[in-house]
Amino acid sequence: MLSHDRVWAAIDALAERYSLSASGLAKRAGLDSTAFNKSKRLSSDGRPRWPSTESLAKIIEATGASLDEFTGLVEGRGKPGLGSLPAQRSSVPLLGFAQAGAGGFFDDAGFPAGQGWDLIELPAQATEASYALQVQGDSMLPLYRNGDVLIVEPGAATRKGDRVVVKTNGGEVMAKVLDRQTAKSIMLVSLNPDHPDRDVPMRDVEWVARIVWASQ
Repeated sequence: MLSHDRVWAAIDALAERYSLSASGLAKRAGLDSTAFNKSKRLSSDGRPRWPSTESLAKIIEATGASLDEFTGLVEGRGKPGLGSLPAQRSSVPLLGFAQAGAGGFFDDAGFPAGQGWDLIELPAQATEASYALQVQGDSMLPLYRNGDVLIVEPGAATRKGDRVVVKTNGGEVMAKVLDRQTAKSIMLVSLNPDHPDRDVPMRDVEWVARIVWASQ
């Protein structure tokens, strides 16, 4: 049953899944840092104050979570999902974006291969196939900053709106939002408005991996 308490509890749970406070989640979504404070959840006369649908849409977009994941938190399902936090830290291979484009670190499907990988421990759920890429430069602002770590999962199903890392046959590695993928091309929306969207022929794509978690 949908209730005021469950919706706010789901917002808190979503923030926790992505290693954020309620105020950190609000800021990441471009909202006022106090938008999700406990004092804002009731009006001055004590009546329940509900978060707006716009605010909910923004935090789902900012975290890369799915609507189903958020709905599951509202319903209290609590099953592991995108960016959920396990009891123990995960050790995953780590590589910088510049290194990733140099070649020799991945097999044809985009799974880690070769030498030169570091290991990093992150409070993020990771499968055996997952690995980490460290953002370098400002081309992914405002969502991802220089030094942020992205956990990607090659082979994971992707759909419109997912954040993905794409590597081209020319050695370019980029993080974008998947807009459309057909047998002929993949349409990618840039995270940074200063960088153009890309329509890349599939013959030029080496692999696509979904971003499942990002550090802050």
